[in-house]
Amino acid sequence: MAETHSYSYGLIYYSSCTVYVRIQQGATIKKDLKTKEILVARVIHGGLADRSGLLNPGDKLVEVNGRPMRGLEPEQVIQILTNSRGTIMFKVIPNLTQPDNQQATVFVRAMADYAPALDRTIPCPDAGMAFHKGELLEIVDQTDALWWQARKLDSSAACAGLIPSTNSLKKRLREVWFSEPPQGHSCIKPLDSFDDDDDDDLGVIDLKFDDTDEDAVETDELSEEEAENDYTRDGIYIAGFRRSIRLWRRRTQSKRRQSCHSCCPTNSHGSLANPYEEVVTFQRNPEDPPRLIALIGPSGVGVNELRKRIIKINPMKFQGATQLRPLKRSEEAGREYHFISRELFEYMACNHRFLEYGEYKGHFYGTSVDAIKEVIDSGKVCVIDIEPHSIPSIRTKRLQPFIIFVRPPSLERLRQTRRSAKIFTLYQMERSFRDEDFREMEQTSGRLETLYGHYFDRVLVNEDLRETCLQLFNLIQHAQEDQQWVPTAWTLPDEP
Repeated sequence: MAETHSYSYGLIYYSSCTVYVRIQQGATIKKDLKTKEILVARVIHGGLADRSGLLNPGDKLVEVNGRPMRGLEPEQVIQILTNSRGTIMFKVIPNLTQPDNQQATVFVRAMADYAPALDRTIPCPDAGMAFHKGELLEIVDQTDALWWQARKLDSSAACAGLIPSTNSLKKRLREVWFSEPPQGHSCIKPLDSFDDDDDDDLGVIDLKFDDTDEDAVETDELSEEEAENDYTRDGIYIAGFRRSIRLWRRRTQSKRRQSCHSCCPTNSHGSLANPYEEVVTFQRNPEDPPRLIALIGPSGVGVNELRKRIIKINPMKFQGATQLRPLKRSEEAGREYHFISRELFEYMACNHRFLEYGEYKGHFYGTSVDAIKEVIDSGKVCVIDIEPHSIPSIRTKRLQPFIIFVRPPSLERLRQTRRSAKIFTLYQMERSFRDEDFREMEQTSGRLETLYGHYFDRVLVNEDLRETCLQLFNLIQHAQEDQQWVPTAWTLPDEP
């Protein structure tokens, strides 16, 4: 029985009479193509028809004000109801084989956008509910295999709306994805297409950050908290979270080994594979390891400076993670850096123990996942700043990250606070920020939020470094102590 047409109408019941009221999302009707009967297709959860309890899916609409409905089209039925005045009497044959609808409510985070107005397959566009990536939804009815009923958690609407089921949304996303023109993947770009001489064309690679005349410059000097517990072996060097690794990130962005789903977050490894992520409320047990704090933001916004300042506030509570980089001539092995053999590096890479890694001028670089676990297991809060493609790698039950996106302020505020700051380039060692740098920062921020915003737990606007640092400190406390929505998989017991 195909639901060829559906139209929304509302019902209000007064003792022995029924009054038709033109409101949306009360119930939908359809025509049985075999019997020519008009049926109640679905009752919208939370609507007037649902609250009355007098209509159920599958009920046959026999008469309206004494007029037979058999053989009419749904459009004609709606027109009759629209033109009626005063009391409207329905004659209904109830459906006695109602499915068991005692389902537990499920909460999900949308991992894709959906617009019912653009979906030709939705049985009733008026009853559809649009949503965007990152929004939390309460699914209240899954009796239909193709179309569920849900509400937005941040909405005051009483009625639920129609949304596609997981399989339906997957199918739609696949159709949209395959209809788009093919795009090249940076993860399969040949490495030999890059030469060391190309460095001069890469543009801005790192920055010095200054906020309202305060000196906040990234240097090559290792802070005390980053130098603790270092060790040495022959081969590759594991170092603290420093400017050198950030320089390497930007110089070798196309050379780094990243998984395909990291480079292309909209492909089948992302929203196509799981358009809804089931979530539950979670409050960390004080006896459990601290949650990882991950900072993300466009280059120039001050993410690294915020991380360094938070650690400096209380190095006994906050700590960064170790990274890989080669030893410089002016640096002392055993005091400032860790390093491992090439064989161990390759083993770690093959076993996915790096957030990101790569080779530059004969040296291997990377961010060790084990280093993050060591900090967390020590009871300290690990604070890192990462590239956005690394988000899927850290969103695990083991790390339970709280991801904070640092957004730049308005262009006018950027001009006020960053005009005297210096930015590193490959063709000029340092120069002042320009308006094009600010615009690029703003555009990059928008792209990051579009691609990865559904992963962000909070967004900070870095207008004033001191104030933003205080807000960040409070957010870290919130992440460790208060209740938040997290993936349900993080709360399930480990499989034996």
